[in-house]
Amino acid sequence: MNITSLTQRLCLLVLLIVLPAAQAAEQVVPAPPQLAATAYVLMDAVSGNVLVQNNGDQRLPPASLTKLMTAYMATLEIRRGQISESDLVTISENAWRTGGSRMFIQVGTQVSVSDLLHGIIIQSGNDASVAIAEHIAGSEGAFVDMMNTTAQRLGMSNSHFMNATGLPDPEHYSSAADMAKLARAIIYEDPEHYAIYSQKEFFWNNIKQPNRNLLLWRDKTVDGLKTGHTEEAGFCLVSSAVRDGMRLITVVFGTNSEQARAAETQKLLTYGFRFFETQTFYKKGEELAQAVVWKGASRQVKAGLAQDLTISMQKGQAKNLKAETLLTPQLVAPIAQGAVIGKVEVKLGDKLVQSADLIALEAVEEGGFFRRLWDGIRLFFFELFN
Repeated sequence: MNITSLTQRLCLLVLLIVLPAAQAAEQVVPAPPQLAATAYVLMDAVSGNVLVQNNGDQRLPPASLTKLMTAYMATLEIRRGQISESDLVTISENAWRTGGSRMFIQVGTQVSVSDLLHGIIIQSGNDASVAIAEHIAGSEGAFVDMMNTTAQRLGMSNSHFMNATGLPDPEHYSSAADMAKLARAIIYEDPEHYAIYSQKEFFWNNIKQPNRNLLLWRDKTVDGLKTGHTEEAGFCLVSSAVRDGMRLITVVFGTNSEQARAAETQKLLTYGFRFFETQTFYKKGEELAQAVVWKGASRQVKAGLAQDLTISMQKGQAKNLKAETLLTPQLVAPIAQGAVIGKVEVKLGDKLVQSADLIALEAVEEGGFFRRLWDGIRLFFFELFN
């Protein structure tokens, strides 16, 4: 055997050893970090998939994280046209006397809704929270009813509010998973007002107060959301960051210091961005299949999705996912546009990863008399023999 042939065989042997090892290394995903916190959640913002969680559904005092709902309600009422950012709110003695963190608004003065919103989000003002609650609903109690109704609409099944501030109350609670859902709504429903959550400070009444979210200074990819702290709740933080087009939401309850809630949150963000990716399989309104229609003016109807089908997964798994469309048999006209006519399922092996309803992308009216008669006969025999 000559030297060249021996060298080639040695190179081939090295490749046979090294390549499988390299491929195996690509697939290794370590266990999630264990945080020094009572509860925590890491969520992919686009899909809403929870990537990491510990005690995510446990009902806990949310402290000033409550103000995420207060601010969300205010921006919701602005979008509905019920209030305006330029509205002047007369500050009541009740709002002025509210204890805890403050914006330092004065009783009897008038403050714009926009300034109150900044005071709630950036300065975590309890006084501002009560003032805006009274402006929207007439009283804080009535506003709380609106908060709880909205929480149910958002699927926050482990949340119940007793005030607009987060001051302690035995019946005032939320969970890490619920706060992640709320953060997702805030981010995507109103991007314009979401920009406030990234502001590092707010100047009001000759007092400049910093945003207590330390990650806004430490990590340029972080752009929100809100801190919270009471003796009962510990130090809490809801945060969000975007890297390479992927947005993650983190929620941490019950750490032991301001520094700790930032550090533990950073661990979740690092893990999520390092080991997960988000992929959109199908776009909203894209035609995925055509379903057979009986007794219709048209023989077929286009099927697609009402929303993008986006999935978060461990890096490298996307190539192993397979999608399948399942259409409802014996669709009979009339079919309204948007009617559910099937399902698309994405699987990893035999495991269902995610599913979504297929809808009719167009309406199909009833066919003429003879079409309906003929299809009725065909359908009878089809069902008889199937």
